[in-house]
Amino acid sequence: MRSIAIIAAKEMRDGLRNRWVIATTALLAALALTLAFMGAAPTGSVKVSALNVTIVSLSSLSIFLVPLIALLLSYDAIVGEAERGTLSLLLAYPVRRWQVVIGKFAGHLGILTLATVVGYGAAGLALAFAGGGDPEALAAFALMVASSAMLGGVFIAIGYLVSALVRDRGAAGGVAIGVWLLFVLLYDMALLGALVADRGKTITAGAVNVLILINPADAYRVLNLTASQSVGGYAGVAGLGVRAGLTPGLLIGTLIVWIVAPLAGAVAAFARRPV
Repeated sequence: MRSIAIIAAKEMRDGLRNRWVIATTALLAALALTLAFMGAAPTGSVKVSALNVTIVSLSSLSIFLVPLIALLLSYDAIVGEAERGTLSLLLAYPVRRWQVVIGKFAGHLGILTLATVVGYGAAGLALAFAGGGDPEALAAFALMVASSAMLGGVFIAIGYLVSALVRDRGAAGGVAIGVWLLFVLLYDMALLGALVADRGKTITAGAVNVLILINPADAYRVLNLTASQSVGGYAGVAGLGVRAGLTPGLLIGTLIVWIVAPLAGAVAAFARRPV
């Protein structure tokens, strides 16, 4: 555990030195505050919660932004160090390969979690002090922040798997962009096209649930839009998750599986990788 903590702390320091933490936090905070106050401007006249509207907006934004940031953080974590020669130096110390992967993952997850909590938390606190949040809305906002960090963890783990499998940094970057396009854009377009073409003839509700859980971005979206009745009401999907059997526990468990499985694959691939 001590070796993992040392490696994680080193990754955090490198993130601070490279301005990753500051830049990511500033970006998330700026976007969150913009959505919070511009998107919630009409809520006073229609008597809806500004914080609930912000949760819907930030959930949609996070699906695009958080996975991209996570992949940019992690895609060259292994292959990049191998090209620079620093990986061989690191492995010369009394540290196991799995500890290197887990330590680096913990450091990058810490960077993204810190940026998410501070960036999104700034918007939540601003709205709360402005009187725009009730206890249920605040709980839903906290869930959105926590699940955003989990979504980032999913794509950091996928980035590590990519970095452990490819042989050069350029290929890792190309695969990472392809992964982002697949999960964030192409998958939902293909799923929507299949549902429209099928017209409910062969694709059952249970199959749709499975297809949603296959994509961590979709699991994240459904979790944040259905976990709270008030948020679901503004999003037009109130009760949808419960009726479909996609409970918050199941969706959170899916995100955890999506973190553990690629990370385990990265550990196994790195164990066989020549350095």
